[in-house]
Parts: sequence; C-alpha cells; structure tokens
Amino acid sequence: MNNTKCTICIRREDKNKWEKRAPLIPSHAEYLKKKYGIKICVQPSQIRIFKDSDYSDKGIELANDINHCSVILALKEIPEDLIMKDKIYLFFSHTAKGQSHNMPMLRKLKQQKCTLIDYEKITDEKGRRLIFFGTQAGQSGMIETLCALGKRLNTEGIPNPFSEIKQPFQYSHLGEAKKQIKKIGSVIKEKGLVSDLVPLVCGFSGYGHTSKGAQEIFDILPHKEVNAEDLDTFMNSRGHKNNRLYKVVFKEEDMVEPKDNKNPFDLLDYYKNPEKYRSRFSKYLTHLTVLINCIYWEPKYPKFIRNSDLKTLFQSQKNPRLRIIGDISCDIDGSIECTQYSTTPENPTYLFDPIEGKIRNNGQGRSVAVMSIDNLPAEIPLESSVFFSKTLKSFIPKIAQADYSAKFDKCEMPEPIKKAVILYKGELTPNYKYMEKYIKGNHNE
Repeated sequence: MNNTKCTICIRREDKNKWEKRAPLIPSHAEYLKKKYGIKICVQPSQIRIFKDSDYSDKGIELANDINHCSVILALKEIPEDLIMKDKIYLFFSHTAKGQSHNMPMLRKLKQQKCTLIDYEKITDEKGRRLIFFGTQAGQSGMIETLCALGKRLNTEGIPNPFSEIKQPFQYSHLGEAKKQIKKIGSVIKEKGLVSDLVPLVCGFSGYGHTSKGAQEIFDILPHKEVNAEDLDTFMNSRGHKNNRLYKVVFKEEDMVEPKDNKNPFDLLDYYKNPEKYRSRFSKYLTHLTVLINCIYWEPKYPKFIRNSDLKTLFQSQKNPRLRIIGDISCDIDGSIECTQYSTTPENPTYLFDPIEGKIRNNGQGRSVAVMSIDNLPAEIPLESSVFFSKTLKSFIPKIAQADYSAKFDKCEMPEPIKKAVILYKGELTPNYKYMEKYIKGNHNE
C-alpha cells in the first residue's frame, strides 16, 4: 500500500455529544495532502469543533460513506456495528488492560480482520507516550474541580469566589477560562478567603503531563507550595494566610511505603514489585480541601485512597476539610476506591458517603464530592485537537505508506507505531498476545 492508493479518513465521533475533538485539524490535513500526496477525506459531523467547511475549504474531501478509505482515524471507541472489514483503525481503544466493556469491540475488530493501532501505546524507546491528551485533561479537570468546589461550598452556605468559575465547555476557549480564574485570584489576594477555608490546601497526586496541566490552572491563583513531608508541621503552625491557597505535589515515595518497615522506599523496586508496598496516603487526607488525582495506575499497584480511609477520616472529624476529589485519572474502583463510575460534563460530580460507603442521591448527610469525567480533554476541544494533531501528523506519512499486505515484521512501520499495533489483520501481535484471555473471558469463541 502506498500513499497514492491509501485514503485516510477522519471519522465522525459518535460516542457522546461531548466529543468535539478531531485527530487531525484542517490545516494539518491540507499540509499532508499537499506535501505527501496523501488522499484524505472527512466524515461530516455536526458536533466537531471544526466545521465541515473548514476542511472542504482546504481541499479535503467530505464523505459520509467511508468504505473506500483504508485508514480510519478516530479518537474514542467505535461502535461494533460500524466496524468495517480489513480496515486500519487508529484510536484510543482502552483495551490493553483487559477492560471488559471494550472486549466486544475488540472481538469484532478481530473478526473483521482489522488492524488496530492504539494511540496510548505509541511510545519512545524509554516507554514514554508520544501522542496524548494528558496536559489538556489536567487543564480541563482542574477547571471542573474548581467549579465543583464552588458549588459544593455554596450548598454549605460558605461564601467563596470559586462559584464564579464555569465548566470548561462553557468557555469559548481555554484563554477565556484562564482570564476569569486570574480575576478570581485577584479577588482572593485582595479580600482573602473566609476563615472556614483557611488554609485551603490542594493536593496533586503525580507529577506528569496531567498533573502539570492541572497545576498550570491552579498556579494562576495566588498560592504557596508546601512539601509533602512538611505538611503536618505546616498545618500545625500559625500564620496561615487567607489571601492565598496552598498546594502539595505528592510523589510515589509520599504515597506508598514498603510493607516491611525495615526496608527503605525504592522507586524502581516499587514499579517492579508493587505487591511489596502499601498506601500511606491516608495521613494527608485530614489536611486537604481538594485532591486532584493525576497518577497512572494499574491493578497491580496499591489503592492510594481506600473507602476505609475516608470512613476513618469522617468518623474521626466532625467537619473534615476534604470537600472534593477531582479524579482526572478516572480508574473505576482504582487508585481512588470511591471512584465508582465515570461522570459526564452534564452531571460532573456525585456525592460519596464514606460512613455508609455508598453514593448519595442528594446533598443531605456528610459526603465528599467526586469529579470523575473520563473524557475531560473534550471540554476544551480546540486546544486539545491542535495539540494532538501537531504530533499525529508527523506519523501519518509512514502509516499511509506502510505495506499492510506484508507480514507484521515486514510492514515497515516506524518502531513507535509498530509497538502500538494491538491487532494486525485480525491477529493479536506478539506484545499483546496476553489479551487473548480477556477476549475469551468475555465471549466464547
């Protein structure tokens, strides 16, 4: 397959009404067409952040019927009944961990002899992801959490400036949101927070792209950083300022400890032998008003906040500081055990009652709010699309020119792309053979 015969399609997103992003923006599609002669078409969409005319004005074909296309670019999962035979698909499949809800889709891709390239698995030689929305997830998630904090404090009758913050999708662009948050920061600096909120400490678990994106938004507000190891001393000291917020960034050594207390914490050992470690995060919960969870997690790692930790907190304190958990990572029943389902921008939070260990349908009773939207970058679709497309476009020529008629080891894909091929012509590639058990575990062959 060469670049004169391969047609690439940007399919419409249909998972939900909030998904307005595009994997390739109009100007990048035009660039690829002119420089490399790649045929590109776009499936019309009524919700995409870019109008159909934005593409057609750049000379890009519009087509509802995309069966003639060889490579299908998407972002979110594709409905089973829309999966076409013998296609090369690129999207976030959310299957590599054996996610049960997506096994039927993977099975259909397998049956249809499709090739699946998962963006999440496109990495460099050190295993670092090359195509991602982490920064945008952090930015959007922080705005959502601040907005939810304002609403939560309002229901408690506590005056606060955060109630002026809107949800990310309600701003025309990210710059508008930042501008308003900066104004709110000025109000905090000049008038201060009410005494009930002082000190207002926001904790960030993790320090990668997602955390940095969230901190970028938080740092617009007047603040001072406190080291995790100094948090107890800081909270017990006097002189907390009411005209600033405080932030703590938690690293792995702050969050877990060896089960054998004779052993020191060792980061490499933790990643290699996580079963030898346990969470120590509960010690910080009493000090936090807001927790932003940004850390990568798999089931082999300990849960950082168990429901029992929250129960202990709420039993030991009449009025715990903790108001909201912004779980940007959104691993269901994962690192934050009370994250029981993913929410939507329409209903971004739910209330979790730690004493009863269940979700509340109303605001009565003591609870912590949980924000667990699983597609946060979609709330800032313009910035997310531009950022993503800028990276993806560099891989498109090689993807278009690869010989998909050859055996997998001879198809001449760039190594980062090759590592991300979960299925090749309907067969699991060597790195993903382990997923066979997940497919068979959900449906009998």
